[in-house]
Amino acid sequence: MKNRLEHAKKIYANWGVDVDEALAKLKDFAISIHCWQGDDVRGFEDSGTEADGGIAVTGNHPGRAGNPDELMDDIKVALKLIPGKHRLNLHAMYLIDDNTIPRDKIEPWHFKKWLDFAHLNGLALDINPSLFSHKMASDGLTLSHPDEKVRRFWIDHCKATRRIATHFSEELNTQTLHNIWIPDGYKDTPGDRLGPRRRLMESLDEILYEKYNPAYIVDSVESKLFGIGVESYTVGSHEFYLNYAARKNIVCCLDTGHFHPTESVADKISSMLLFSDKLALHVSRGVRWDSDHVVAFSDELKDLACAIVSCDAMDKVFLGLDFFDATINRIAAWVLGVRNMQKAMLYALLTPHGRMKNMQDSRDFTSLLVMHETLKEAPFSDVWDSFCESENVPQRDEWLGEVLQYEQEILGKRT
Repeated sequence: MKNRLEHAKKIYANWGVDVDEALAKLKDFAISIHCWQGDDVRGFEDSGTEADGGIAVTGNHPGRAGNPDELMDDIKVALKLIPGKHRLNLHAMYLIDDNTIPRDKIEPWHFKKWLDFAHLNGLALDINPSLFSHKMASDGLTLSHPDEKVRRFWIDHCKATRRIATHFSEELNTQTLHNIWIPDGYKDTPGDRLGPRRRLMESLDEILYEKYNPAYIVDSVESKLFGIGVESYTVGSHEFYLNYAARKNIVCCLDTGHFHPTESVADKISSMLLFSDKLALHVSRGVRWDSDHVVAFSDELKDLACAIVSCDAMDKVFLGLDFFDATINRIAAWVLGVRNMQKAMLYALLTPHGRMKNMQDSRDFTSLLVMHETLKEAPFSDVWDSFCESENVPQRDEWLGEVLQYEQEILGKRT
């Protein structure tokens, strides 16, 4: 392994890339791992409804976590197989200790076990209000609902999760991202497009009225192009949130599955960072629609990572994953997805962005294209294997055996 790494270092050094520096940056880059992959976005409350709001989890692979202890056990198995230190992303519906409390009444103590888990495993925490899979969202409308009573419920829910986010940060001495996404929209052509967006704006204004220390809580809002049941009109569109975030000086969150399949989210990053100090990303893999497939080590993912690194924005981007697949082993989905995101970041860190920028500025497009193609032949995998070895996690697909053994001994026995 050492000889392979030294050979790779020489090749990358010829392009002006310091492999040791790239590995150090990768080690410090934390990804927010979404808890909801482990239980098919069900949560631990007694909401009385199945997953809805355009959320569709397909498959029934054995071993779904059915309670907090099982979910935490599964997360620990995944963390052992993923290099680096990361974050854990929660939804409000994953409260513990009182599963009958209304969402607008939740308190920080409902998440004490998650805080204890974070302390024990060296994790920071992020949180999202859960504005779906609930009787108060049965018609697909929440913060834009024409009924003030419904809006009030969800406004108070979001206020509560902001308080919880601040508590997380104070307890863990780190920033917590509080991200708002709503499913609101209409299946067919609406009769009024302005009214729902005005109500959403006013709801958000009230939610964000109370100011918290930005060293503790980072507020973000997440857009969506369309979804199941809201094919014709989505209230929280990209244009709405882009303008709202700019006006309120909060963070805009881009979900890679929430845009048209032909749109490049990677291309949006440089424009966003020209006008914003921070940016949030939810990374999934949409196939034809926002189907939240496990993140693959694809050209699109590399482009996304290269956009972050070339903009010198690794400390400006809050990057979390957001997929849920029940057709395969859920722990394998976590491990594969996070490791692929890390691979993409390493690929970007090993790319000679400065050299390629100079080629572009000097209009040497021949050399630029050759450099793009030559990078595909570079010994990237040797550097990745070295990183895994230094972090004491399995290389290549060697981690799968441990996951399958856990499935045989633990997951397969769950009902």
